[in-house]
Amino acid sequence: MTYGVIIMYLVAAVLGLVGVVLLARLRSATISERQVYAYRMIGIMLTSAGIVLAMSATAMWRWSMA
Repeated sequence: MTYGVIIMYLVAAVLGLVGVVLLARLRSATISERQVYAYRMIGIMLTSAGIVLAMSATAMWRWSMA
C-alpha cells in the first residue's frame, strides 16, 4: 500500500466521521431550523465524500497491485 492510498483512507475516515457527527447532532432538540438544514446538507455531503474517496482509494490500491 502506497503513502498516497494511506492518506486517501485517512482523509476519507476524517470526512466520514465529521459527517456522521453532524448527522448525529440532528437529534438535539436545541438546534434551530437553520442549523438543522446546515447539519443535514453538510453531514450528507461529507459522509458521501468519505465513502467515494474510500472507494477511489481501494480502486487505486488494487490498480497499483496489478
